[in-house]
Amino acid sequence: MSTQDQPATSGRAALVVEVGLLLLLSLIWGSSFTLIKLAVATVPPFTMVATRVIIAAMLLILITTAQGHSLPREKSVWTAFFVQGLLQSALPFTLISWGELHIASGLAGVLNATPPIFVLAIAVMTGRGRQAIGGRKIVGVALGLAGVALTLGIDALSGIGTAAPLAQIAVLGASFCYALAPIWGQRFSGLPAIVTAAGAMSCAAALMLPTAAAIEQPWRLAQPPAQAIAAVIALGVVCTALAMVIYFRLIHTLGPLGTTSGSYLRAGFAVALGTAILGEHLTWSSLAGMALILAGVVAITAPARAPTPTGAQPRN
Repeated sequence: MSTQDQPATSGRAALVVEVGLLLLLSLIWGSSFTLIKLAVATVPPFTMVATRVIIAAMLLILITTAQGHSLPREKSVWTAFFVQGLLQSALPFTLISWGELHIASGLAGVLNATPPIFVLAIAVMTGRGRQAIGGRKIVGVALGLAGVALTLGIDALSGIGTAAPLAQIAVLGASFCYALAPIWGQRFSGLPAIVTAAGAMSCAAALMLPTAAAIEQPWRLAQPPAQAIAAVIALGVVCTALAMVIYFRLIHTLGPLGTTSGSYLRAGFAVALGTAILGEHLTWSSLAGMALILAGVVAITAPARAPTPTGAQPRN
């Protein structure tokens, strides 16, 4: 292998790692919809989200300290953490948890697969975002959204005209937050991912604890069953703490659009998990939808081919 081929090979290997992490993150967050359903039946939304982010914040701070890092002291950084915690955790977690009380999970899944659309629109209108938005990425967004609709089934969209309008708006609002969060999170590129995750989650916990106390008074609630408690713990440890470390790494490596493309994969994983764990039927349309989802993610995340220098001969 020539020295000219080594950077390309190294780049492809790095991309494989990042796409693998995107798949893992999508699997983790795809399972969160099931866990939320298990928890929210007996744990009110604000209390559930507050517990989830407090568990995650404590764990992330412990890991940050164990790795020898320290949290920043600058007021400007903590102000940015506050915005990140609001956009990435406190607000969307609450909106989705409340929305799933009033609309079907299939419809919620379709609505929550829209962050790449919002990222694309924001990038086009403002010019923000690290990646250039070309025709291939636009096609990737369209393929992914079509794949989500096929995977979940056209019936999932049938409730749009009849389901609670505010619940639909809430889930779409969460998707918009998820689109803004990675764009905002690019400002933390100089910090280790674990430090950013710990800071943002600490701010989310500081937001949600008084909110849950004021609105739901959790100390007055009956003790939830063990299944709900286990679901909340899993949401905090795996779907929040671990997921956020991966998430902030991907923001720096894949960019906002590539990272939010995982929202398409979440829908596919949700169907696959339902088939494997709950015995739900997997249709041919679901398989075709998953294929479109994967094609869309590849189109969004794959790096652009470098132009061949004038006069250079292509290598076989």
